[in-house]
Amino acid sequence: MRIGPYQLDNQVILAPMAGVTDQPFRQLCYSKGAGLTVSEMLSSNPKVWKTGKSRQRMDHSGELGIRAVQIAGSEPSLMAEAAKVNVDMGAQIIDINMGCPAKKVNKKMAGSALMQYPELVEEILTAVVSAVDVPVTLKTRTGWNRDNKNGIEIAKIAERCGIQSLAVHGRTRACMYKGEAEYDTIRAVKEAVSIPVIANGDVRTPQQAQQVLAYTGADAIMIGRGAQGNPWLFREISHFLETGEELAPPSISEVAETTINHVEQLHQFYGSFQGVRIARKHVGWYLKEQASNDEFRQVFNRLEDASEQLQALEDYFVTVEKR
Repeated sequence: MRIGPYQLDNQVILAPMAGVTDQPFRQLCYSKGAGLTVSEMLSSNPKVWKTGKSRQRMDHSGELGIRAVQIAGSEPSLMAEAAKVNVDMGAQIIDINMGCPAKKVNKKMAGSALMQYPELVEEILTAVVSAVDVPVTLKTRTGWNRDNKNGIEIAKIAERCGIQSLAVHGRTRACMYKGEAEYDTIRAVKEAVSIPVIANGDVRTPQQAQQVLAYTGADAIMIGRGAQGNPWLFREISHFLETGEELAPPSISEVAETTINHVEQLHQFYGSFQGVRIARKHVGWYLKEQASNDEFRQVFNRLEDASEQLQALEDYFVTVEKR
């Protein structure tokens, strides 16, 4: 899989997810085998760039791997400016969000709402591609709703505008994240364009990844919610695609080390107050993936101190390993 001048290590990519794919999580997934990680979406509104949240999202200092930054908005000139600012701050790939189904994003005529307006899509893509000298990619859905699946039309516009790769989530905006993803549209998109196409939606096992790639003909697979609490999925999929062999699941000691290190990184990146709160959801995902423990999770979620969180996790995994 290649995006412009960048050769990816493999075909498995971490999807951009608001509130999830911050720098600590991107670095973790990269270390566990993701061939590319994409940042949380950044607003193209310059009024919010100086907020603490935006500054953290725009921080790529010391980041490993190819730095791909996703931007969102509906004004072509603002999107172009946002792309330039992020390239100046270290972005090596600019990804445009036309896939987010969230109401607060769609109300601003951004995310997947843009798929209703192909002419505006073309204006935005043209403006961003012209503004920067790095590859520009695009993430979309299959369409606005089941009666308006225009993913193929948008893909052709993207190719014409100079977009270097296209990720397609196998749901419409109206579907949100409900039901099952469908891959017929992704397959049709791949047949309609010559740029690389990335399949996204409901891939949680190496076998599913192989099946989706085979069915759609896509060049790569994008993992979103399947990586929450399970960053090992990247190496498992990559290994399976290369060898046909299943890797053993991570040991309890590796799960413990990864979880504790991740929480530590969150504390360092966000500071103790915010880091403690963000750590709660990630620990909940780890516990759900490994062995659901509602009692411990409830205790953990009441902890207010960073050191108490780390000690609680160490004690919990010692107990688990002794079972």
